[in-house]
Amino acid sequence: MMKKTGLLLLACSAAVLLTGCLGSDQDDLVEWMRQERANAKPRIEQISEPKKFVPQAYTETGAVEPFDNQRLLQALRRDSTSPAVRSDLIAPELNRPKEPLEAYPLDSMAMVGSLKRGGQQVALVMVDKLLYQVRVGNHLGQNYGRVMRIDETELALREIVQDAAGEWIERTATLQLQERSK
Repeated sequence: MMKKTGLLLLACSAAVLLTGCLGSDQDDLVEWMRQERANAKPRIEQISEPKKFVPQAYTETGAVEPFDNQRLLQALRRDSTSPAVRSDLIAPELNRPKEPLEAYPLDSMAMVGSLKRGGQQVALVMVDKLLYQVRVGNHLGQNYGRVMRIDETELALREIVQDAAGEWIERTATLQLQERSK
């Protein structure tokens, strides 16, 4: 009951305060707004007429076509006979069967430990919540990676990738030991 009377009292006082704002001061304001609306003229800038498009005729019909198949074949043959192309790097990789860990990119793998088995260092690599044992000579990653060295804190591998010129080059990559967060 107390709350209802408090709300009613609050509503009545708000109504009294609002009626005080409807005094004669509002009349000048309303008149000023009417005059300003009458004096305001919108400025509309004319849009310039679009320029006429004049198509140009292709006059190079007798010139050498840049995408001619014969020219592309000649360029490919010339590149394949150059001594700079290192096809000896990639050829053995294409002829061998793929190992399971070559289906995953290197950044999706984590080295979670290492151990010695039969005097040989073995890295424990986790991929998709599965644990794999990796030894020197195994392949992993999508860039023809081959494990070259394993120690307690990292796994080093050699990858074969194409550089910006399209030539096959070797590069080294590592998987660092990842400590599990609690």
